[in-house]
Amino acid sequence: MAPESFIIKTPCSSANIGPGFDVIGLALSMYLELHVTIDRSKTASEHALNCRVTYEGQGEESGDISLDPEINLITRVALYVLRCHDQRSFPVETHVHIKNPIPLGRGLGSSGAAVVAGVQLGKEVGQLHHLTPERLFDYCLMIERHPDNVGAALFGGFVGTYLKPLTPEDVARTEIPLSEVLPAPAGGIDTGVKPPSPPHGIGHHIKFPWASEIKAVAIIPEFEVPTAKAREVLPAYYPRPDVTFNLQRIALLPVALGQSPPDPELIYLAMQDKLHQPYRQTLIPGLTAIVESMTPATQPGLLGVCLSGAGPTILALATGNYEEIATKIMSYFAEQKIQCDWKVLEPAEGTQVIWA
Repeated sequence: MAPESFIIKTPCSSANIGPGFDVIGLALSMYLELHVTIDRSKTASEHALNCRVTYEGQGEESGDISLDPEINLITRVALYVLRCHDQRSFPVETHVHIKNPIPLGRGLGSSGAAVVAGVQLGKEVGQLHHLTPERLFDYCLMIERHPDNVGAALFGGFVGTYLKPLTPEDVARTEIPLSEVLPAPAGGIDTGVKPPSPPHGIGHHIKFPWASEIKAVAIIPEFEVPTAKAREVLPAYYPRPDVTFNLQRIALLPVALGQSPPDPELIYLAMQDKLHQPYRQTLIPGLTAIVESMTPATQPGLLGVCLSGAGPTILALATGNYEEIATKIMSYFAEQKIQCDWKVLEPAEGTQVIWA
């Protein structure tokens, strides 16, 4: 029997896009890839759980990326899917080679991409062909409780999402690998008991139109902001005027970004936020100056600027002058002695499986 080979390709994503806190996500054209080979002709494996994990890419030299399939987030997520279907381990013999160009802890959905790719991996190696993308979304949301990133990474494009609250019993089981506390996820423990299958319809999504003229310039500083830390600085309660401010803008933003030609003034105003960016400026030097000074009036081609997810990456939506925009934003970080990389990205399709 010839070995099976396939590639799972999952895009990075940017969440919030200004006012859409925990609601809106945008899949972008930088991809986590899993190169998977399964040799089902073998009857035994020397590797734990019949799976060998190898890795190249972001964080490769840090020592933070575990190659143990019981610890690595991607393979733990796949095991969760498998064990929900009475498969205790990977097929003999599975090799998962991870290629990851997505910067870790920078607000580009690296953990969301890992969760989506892991769920898709569980489906493919377990031959669970009955699992639809919508059902896979349920599995993702049992692990990663922010539907904006995983919705964008799974379905692609510019998406709005919402989440049905789970009961305490739904998330109490230790067999569920919770990714919110990376790099040491809670749960995912092999108790020998079948994990709870996700309730149906935990989350829902809708795709918004996106004007073809608009690209995303990602300015990626050389430091990390863990999502947990970025959430700690947020208040437990918000003033009503601030909530109204965001609701007004979130009602406009999906329409504004779908119109062709784009209206710079409308998009700039619709990308403003009072629920998360003001509180996160203490974690990201230069953020306030960037958001306040970078406007369509001062920078040709610019439509709007926002924090990408929890940051520190800055996302500038633009129709041209990409290098000039990136250089100007990087100059604010340079004043703080912070180096940056930058990329021009486009909206991406969702997770794909490519068979050899």
